[in-house]
Amino acid sequence: MHYFAIRTAIHVAAVFAIYLSLAMFVPAAVDLYYGHDDWQAFAFSAFLTGGLGLTVAAATQGRPPVLSARFGFLVVNLLWMTTCIVGAIPFLASSIEISLADAIFESASGITTTGGTVLNGLDTMPPGVLIWRSLLQWIGGLGVIALGLFVLPLLNVGGISYFKIESSDIMERPFARLSTYTVTLISIYAGMTVLCTISYTAAGMGTFNAVNHALTTISTAGFSTHDASMAHYADNRAILWVGTVFMFIGALPFVVLILFMTKGNLAALRDPQIKVFAGYTAFFIFTVTIYTTLTSGVAPFDALTHTAFNFMSIITTTGYASSDYTAWGPLAFACAFVAMFFGGCSGSTTGGIKAYRFLVLYQLVRNGLRRLLYPDIMQSVRYGERTATDAMQRAIVLFISLFFMLWLIFTMILAAIGLDFMTAMSGALTALTNVGPGLGDIIGPVGNFSSLPDAAKWVLAIAMLMGRLEILAVMVIFTPTFWNR
Repeated sequence: MHYFAIRTAIHVAAVFAIYLSLAMFVPAAVDLYYGHDDWQAFAFSAFLTGGLGLTVAAATQGRPPVLSARFGFLVVNLLWMTTCIVGAIPFLASSIEISLADAIFESASGITTTGGTVLNGLDTMPPGVLIWRSLLQWIGGLGVIALGLFVLPLLNVGGISYFKIESSDIMERPFARLSTYTVTLISIYAGMTVLCTISYTAAGMGTFNAVNHALTTISTAGFSTHDASMAHYADNRAILWVGTVFMFIGALPFVVLILFMTKGNLAALRDPQIKVFAGYTAFFIFTVTIYTTLTSGVAPFDALTHTAFNFMSIITTTGYASSDYTAWGPLAFACAFVAMFFGGCSGSTTGGIKAYRFLVLYQLVRNGLRRLLYPDIMQSVRYGERTATDAMQRAIVLFISLFFMLWLIFTMILAAIGLDFMTAMSGALTALTNVGPGLGDIIGPVGNFSSLPDAAKWVLAIAMLMGRLEILAVMVIFTPTFWNR
């Protein structure tokens, strides 16, 4: 790795830290409005971060390196790691008395849109802290979309490049200029957030809570302003359905939403991965709805409401919970565990394995079984009407293999730290898939991560980052070849 590449990567991270410092003035203004002294902590954090960012950015200015995949991997990793550290500073400066491990965990959970929390007493927490948590997830959700659409496809490690491997109905870039595309993306993302806020308010949620929950619903992230999460609104069906609808929208490919909203392209909605995502989501929801209706005697519509909300939250890796779905019975528990693997669509705010990988993996398995009977048969792997490239197939197989290997490794590390098997296993899984809540009494949908040892929180923060960066983008920097000049 050349010196100029490292210096430029640090420069990019420093510039982004400056932008993030400006966002800290939002919670400062909120605290000032509500008369809470924490506005000083956020203002101090903003000036500290901005000053350090300016200093580092000025010191690392210079001629840019030759753009390459290696430089891209370095920038992506450094940028997200820096963001996690910067995001933790206001937590440490605030009045909530949080440890370094807790601050890093909360920041990593926010920026990776995971949604697991170590904080208790959210209902009475300073408003600035609550809005900062939500802002981190909103920013992280936008970063995830950019990562999936612009960066990972170019590095051949994940995501679908809609400019190269698009469905048959998406034949060209939505806009000729990338700047126009970016502005449109941000506008639609912000517009959907405003619409979600209005919908939550109309359904009966207070304005401040509606803003926070809208920021974390569109980003499929899951931080709430209540310790009970969305169980605080368990009796309000309208709020739960608003959340269900907007989580589904957040899990769709944003390039498809752009084509639909700006050009009225209905054909874009026939993207193959949308069909796969909608298919397994409907399967889980209706299976568990029927099961809970028959076994618990719950009214069918109530069962549908809570099942749709909770399983949409799990599959889209949002992390909300309107009740303890692990207590609904063995089948519901098993479905919740399996659903944690799935995720939404590529180019969305969700985590997990994602629908397009299941689509391609199914064809790889099908073709492999056919070749056992007909060794000389030639079959291609399709994404819609187009052929999935060898690079795409290789990246998918490599991702899934490393995903399960890392899941086992993180499970063993957490168990070695002292966590019981259910907590270690589900904690590692929920961190890698960025779901949020795990399973069991400690980190399940009615618990949180506050009681875990600090060592476990550091491990989970690393796992969250690896899961958000699609694993391969992180693993490659640990190879000796990456650092060879």
